[in-house]
Amino acid sequence: MYNAKVRTLNVRTWDAIIIGAGIIGLSLARELGKHSLRVLIVEREQPGREASHAAAGMLVDHKAETPEALRSLASASAQMYPEFVHELQDESGINPDLRDFGTLLLPTQLKPEDEPLPQSDWLPAPLSELEPALAVDIGPATYLKERSVDPRLLTSAALQAVRHREINISSGALVTGILLSGERLTGVRTEKTTYIAPIVVNCAGAWAGQVLPHAIPTRPVKGQMLSIVGGPRLRHVVRGRRYLVPRSDGRILLGASVEEAGYDKRTDADTLKDMYRTAVRWVPALAQGRILESWAGLRPGTPDTLPIMGATPTSGYFVATGHFRDGILLAPVTAHVMTQLILGAKPDHDLSRFRADRFGEPKPHSLEA
Repeated sequence: MYNAKVRTLNVRTWDAIIIGAGIIGLSLARELGKHSLRVLIVEREQPGREASHAAAGMLVDHKAETPEALRSLASASAQMYPEFVHELQDESGINPDLRDFGTLLLPTQLKPEDEPLPQSDWLPAPLSELEPALAVDIGPATYLKERSVDPRLLTSAALQAVRHREINISSGALVTGILLSGERLTGVRTEKTTYIAPIVVNCAGAWAGQVLPHAIPTRPVKGQMLSIVGGPRLRHVVRGRRYLVPRSDGRILLGASVEEAGYDKRTDADTLKDMYRTAVRWVPALAQGRILESWAGLRPGTPDTLPIMGATPTSGYFVATGHFRDGILLAPVTAHVMTQLILGAKPDHDLSRFRADRFGEPKPHSLEA
């Protein structure tokens, strides 16, 4: 069990350093702070401005859309969400707009080999009553008891919550590698300085692989989105080949593409037009609205599309990244199980499928302390 009371004299130190201030890093930092650890978050840009800021916020808990290895974690995290949001709102004063109206799943999202849904998941009322603005020829739909959240508000709430817990944040600091003294981890190195801690967790998302010495195989997967205001109000998320995600302030988010484009975050007019055409085909009255914003984000992908979570060959160095399209959903459970692992307890969920060394076991380079 890690002893949070150990300190190094005459040098400012922390009990744990989190690399990355997306929703995964913020949630984990806050959870470690709840266990009385002194935590520093080191972020290369502004906190919460990468994949978390760009996400749609659908809390997808449906077998046909979730890899088998992730289903247990996804369901557990979805169940944790109301309390997770309640705590963040209480500590930050920010309402993350957790909505509980459910999802209308269109048949284009289902594959023939998928297991049939239980009867209780079919529509509780005629589609025309559930969403009068939907096109009359949109076809059959399935109702899923899912929630959605506004990732920008959620991330802002998490950021305020970690500050409420007096967790330090160093922004504009690019971590170039971890520090080793022999085989013992001692902290991290940035372009300008070093930070000292016996525990480091790499939550750097699509940039996780740029932290030496271990080869964490994450890559950026681009997703483009846009939002519309002034059209009809929707209650439910509508999901098929594309998706529509309503917000309580009247915005409707349209998404999203999945593109291998490196670190290019530019939007493409043709891709956005395709999203817009799909949205108007589903909800014709959206043509009366106006486009408020368009953007692109970089999701952290991995070779097998599963997260990378756990210890590395270097004692004290952990990884929690590669959540791809599920970072918002998996934030509460990731913070929970990673905290258990870091503190030496047995995690509530089996993390063996997500081991950091499943792609090989690179030897750490020798770095100066």
